[in-house]
This record gives sequence, structure tokens and C-alpha cells, in this order.
Amino acid sequence: MATVRLYVTLKPSLLDSAGRTVAGSLQKLGFEEVQEARIGRLIELQVEPLDQARIDEMCRKLLANPVIEDYRYEVIG
Repeated sequence: MATVRLYVTLKPSLLDSAGRTVAGSLQKLGFEEVQEARIGRLIELQVEPLDQARIDEMCRKLLANPVIEDYRYEVIG
């Protein structure tokens, strides 16, 4: 059985208000080196058999909104 780690993030052209809030809060806490933060999701799937075309289909149909989000994944083990 393979573990698939799926990372879903807003497209770079979209405003990430949660990321902006996190970056601002870190700066106020003294972490001035933080210039920007982007917030996303991590989804882990256990799949068998591994079929990368099916993983892409899952992402496009349910796990990511292709209009506003990008996704990438990695296979672990």
C-alpha cells in the first residue's frame, strides 16, 4: 500500500487572507524575517494499487478546486 501526500494551495495570483494574517501576526511577535505566508492543506491517502492517473482524477474532481487551487503530490513508500 502506498501513501500519497497531496498538497493543495491557492494559486499564486489569488490573495491568501489567512496567510497574510499569519505573516502579520508573526511579524508582530518579533519574527520580522517572515515576509509572506501561504496557507494550504495536506491530505494523506492510503491507496492500493497506486495509479497516478486516478490520483489526478481525485484531485480534479474533489480534493482541489482547479479554478483557484494548485495541487501537487508525492508518493511515500
